[in-house]
Amino acid sequence: MNILFFKSIIRRNSWFTLKSVVFFLSQSSPFSSYKLKLNPPSNKLNRALRIKDIFISSKSTHFTSRQNHLRLIQDFLETDSDQFTAQNCFNNLGFSDSSTENLPVFFNDILEPSCTNKENSKFNPIVLSNALSSCASKHNLCGGIQYHCLAIKTGVFSNVYVGSSLVAFYGKSGELEKAYKAFEEMPVKNVVSWTTIIAGFAQGWQIDMCLELYNMMKNSTLKPNDFTLTSLLSACTGSGALGQGRSAHCQVIQMGFDSYIYICNALISMYCKCGSVEDAIFLFEKMAGNTDIVSWNSMIAGYAQHGFAMEVVELYGKMKDEKIKLDAITFLGVLSSCRHAGLVEQGCACFDSMIIHGVKPAEDHYSCVVDLLGRAGLLQEALDFILKMPIRPNAVVWGSLLSSCRLHGNIWIGIKAAESRLLLEPECAATHVQLASLYASAKWWDEAARVRKVMKDRGLKTNPGYSWIEIKNELYRFRAEDKSNTNAKGILGVLSCLVDHMKMLGYVPEMPEEDIDDTFF
Repeated sequence: MNILFFKSIIRRNSWFTLKSVVFFLSQSSPFSSYKLKLNPPSNKLNRALRIKDIFISSKSTHFTSRQNHLRLIQDFLETDSDQFTAQNCFNNLGFSDSSTENLPVFFNDILEPSCTNKENSKFNPIVLSNALSSCASKHNLCGGIQYHCLAIKTGVFSNVYVGSSLVAFYGKSGELEKAYKAFEEMPVKNVVSWTTIIAGFAQGWQIDMCLELYNMMKNSTLKPNDFTLTSLLSACTGSGALGQGRSAHCQVIQMGFDSYIYICNALISMYCKCGSVEDAIFLFEKMAGNTDIVSWNSMIAGYAQHGFAMEVVELYGKMKDEKIKLDAITFLGVLSSCRHAGLVEQGCACFDSMIIHGVKPAEDHYSCVVDLLGRAGLLQEALDFILKMPIRPNAVVWGSLLSSCRLHGNIWIGIKAAESRLLLEPECAATHVQLASLYASAKWWDEAARVRKVMKDRGLKTNPGYSWIEIKNELYRFRAEDKSNTNAKGILGVLSCLVDHMKMLGYVPEMPEEDIDDTFF
């Protein structure tokens, strides 16, 4: 497309065009190739023209033609349009970090021949690394892609710090395929690079890929450090892979990191969330005298997750006796445990003591109290608590009350909770299903039909929940109505026998069976 054509459009509609040009320049990936087969790539990075055709010219192209496209944006920034300022424009596009405060100078530096000459580059890699970190923290995918192109344009992509920043940027943006491409194309890799890519896949709970990368790292000349193992443990925690977590624990001991407090905290969290509370307790007791608030909170969360409410209350009391400063996470763990165990009195006392300990209750704490009261059948008290909240209740708070209303069959408060939640999350399919069910229970057939019609018109569908189980170091994932497993008939037969056995022992479902059939989980 001719540069004069761009300029003529710019003069007619300055603000819109600059935004469009910058957006146009960012709609493709600057990678050359990749080998690893991962999940299908995001459509956000594979649209329109390839940015290489704009920012990276062939060897036979003269430099003056290579700088025309960036000069186009620079010329436009110097226009006298009163519709915008350069800084406001780039703030709107996400370029509001400190590395781009002086935009004209920034672009001039990029466009200088000495800057774009890979052998004589004066472009500061640290500046670009900081800019990429800013984009990662703000989830600014568009801006980060453009910085990636500048890294290639200026030749600083080969810098190990810039390369690591790119890997971190794509990883935090959820673009794991792009993160691996950036990692693979790095000419030089260090411990930070390997740890960053492992952390990216750990964030996506892809434990197999984390282990593969970890083994590749060990086979290289580089040695994993404590942060590498922390990322590996994080992947095991998120995926519930106890077997791999034990293997990672062995690596921790072998490499001498078992005395590091944050490694021990990660191990406690891993064992708790993977179902081995006994191992977590052993580690916590072994840390006696060397614990911090994270250690205590991890143990409280682990007890709460497995229904050991009295142990949580006991641990909470020990923290107060030992004068450990309690924080918001501590109270959240205690409240969560109390609500599952039905300890209304202890839970309310814990909530009331938050102010005494200098902790301001947040939305999660209010939600726990609502759920605590609701599960105990104190639905009117829960509603009154919501109406007296000093902050505006969010969708989670109303959702907690709605679930309790379904549990106890309170139609009217349930309808209010569902309607209030839909005002905050109008696209929530699960709430629509529950509201339609409540209207039907009240014999408001027209309202129930209206809600279901809204769902159909908007194309709203519930997302089934997933569960998993680990057998012989292999994870098996399944969801409601999932018949993809070849052993589905046998599994359902065993499940049916278990249900019959529970009924023989006096088990009573918390919800009527007809409601279980309609559940959105």
